Amino acid sequence: MKTITLIFLFIASFINVFSNTRDPRVREYITPKRIVWVSDEQNIKNSQVLLLDGKGQSDLLDNNVCNMISKDGECASVLLDFGKEIQGGIQIVTGQSKGPVNVRIRFGESVGEAMSELGNKRSSNAHAIRDFKTVLPNLGVAELGNSGFRFVRIDLLGNNVDFHLKEVRAISVFRDIPYKGTFRCSDKRLDEIWKTGAYTVHLNMQEFLWDGIKRDRLVWVGDMHPEVMTINTVFGYNEVVPKSLDMIRNLTKLPSWMNRICSYSIWWLIIQRDWYLYHGDIEYLQKQKDYILSLLDLLIDNVGEDGMEKLKGGRFLDWPSNKHPKAINAGLQSLMIMAMNAGYELCMIFDEKEKAEKCKTLSDKMLESSDPVKQEYLNSGKRITDPGHKQGAALMSLAGIMDPAEADRNIISVEGAKGFSTFYGYYMLKAMAKAGNYQGAVDIIREYWGGMLDLGATTFWEDFNLDWIENSSRIDEIVPEGKNDIHGDFGDYCYKGYRHSLCHGWASGPTSWLSEYVLGIKVLEPGCKVVKIEPHLCDLDWAEGTFPTPYGIISVKHTKANDGTVKTEFSAPDEIKVIID
Repeated sequence: MKTITLIFLFIASFINVFSNTRDPRVREYITPKRIVWVSDEQNIKNSQVLLLDGKGQSDLLDNNVCNMISKDGECASVLLDFGKEIQGGIQIVTGQSKGPVNVRIRFGESVGEAMSELGNKRSSNAHAIRDFKTVLPNLGVAELGNSGFRFVRIDLLGNNVDFHLKEVRAISVFRDIPYKGTFRCSDKRLDEIWKTGAYTVHLNMQEFLWDGIKRDRLVWVGDMHPEVMTINTVFGYNEVVPKSLDMIRNLTKLPSWMNRICSYSIWWLIIQRDWYLYHGDIEYLQKQKDYILSLLDLLIDNVGEDGMEKLKGGRFLDWPSNKHPKAINAGLQSLMIMAMNAGYELCMIFDEKEKAEKCKTLSDKMLESSDPVKQEYLNSGKRITDPGHKQGAALMSLAGIMDPAEADRNIISVEGAKGFSTFYGYYMLKAMAKAGNYQGAVDIIREYWGGMLDLGATTFWEDFNLDWIENSSRIDEIVPEGKNDIHGDFGDYCYKGYRHSLCHGWASGPTSWLSEYVLGIKVLEPGCKVVKIEPHLCDLDWAEGTFPTPYGIISVKHTKANDGTVKTEFSAPDEIKVIID
């Protein structure tokens, strides 16, 4: 009996060793790019050594240290800029001091946030502790923090303290994956926008696919759709997508809605269809079959005899539309039609022909019955450029309720990017493309997403309003007297002030849009077996890039001749049929 027990314990121990989960991410150390501010040149000396490449190791020589001194009630402080948004923490290497020292660390996505006090302009520790006090060792190394940030402020606490600070490096935690998709064109601003959208999503590809790296750091499945389209465009297949889809599915027992929002369950369904289209992973899709069929039954039960949706609980599109119930009604009717269309496609793949026909019949019925919700939306009395209005028109256009040209001309394109939002701006751009207004969409990308770059952004924000720009300072500078703080003074709904996330994956829409409509790469059959190339160069002279598929990379280059004709060159894996239009 004793022998059997020992064998059992050995096996249990063996299994436990190999059942642990390895982190799919890597760590990279980043040296500060500049010193934004110091409290007093007398109390903080030789601060420029913090810009030297570090080793992560203390030593007895104690050379090249920043000397921080607190005395007579004066606190020595330094504010560092790491040059770009980062997800992770910091490594601090100390020199020789008289014992451990107390410091305060403040992370910030903007200079203003890193300089703020908790509670000031909604500065907080929500979801990630970004403002805290800690103890640093003498002649040692400390690794601290877990947040989204670009700037770090360090305050030396106490009185009559002489502290030797040797190194401060950011610890960037990310998935080390190649950017298989690329985009370049004759407009450097569009290039930068494409790359910034890709980087925004890359930072959010942590253990799971988050919406924001400072806040919320959660899997919001509706937010995931623009992120997934960016992942398809830039990285190709990555396990973070099915892992996140499965997690939210397992957490949501029907008839509950994912994230307690009815539209988010619809987005889960649409993501499943789109993920299969790009990757052709039938084994994964088959594992979703039972849930998909049951979810379709639930959605079908939420349509009345009159063909109108009657979804209850969590009636939400995005935050700006929250004050516009008529736009929400129009949007949910549209999303239900899109869900039935996705359901039809998925059921045909599952060989569930009866359920597929039921989805198709209901989609047609809802489309025919949608005029009342469209008219209520049009007669709502809202100004076209009010936040939350253009969302409804975009979804109605994509669902077929509203003529795309009408939606674009009379609503979406009115006053350009006025009334756009970072999340649903993606669907507004897609609706403009459906109307054939590619140039108008490119202009809005330059104005709206480019507007964030002009204010110092290295990732795209949770929301943005063009009205915020006037008399506002950049996020990478101390706010001058008489200027607005673009981070602390604005925001809305749940993201006012410094609570506003400046790295939100749902804002990455232009990345996939530019690849699909300017490069013109559109997937027609599951697994990219058939791809269409139909470029729209608009006012560009040339555009080129790559696109990942399960079989390898597609490369394209488009060049506009003097007469306006476009020459297209491409290469693609042999397994892929390419249609040129």
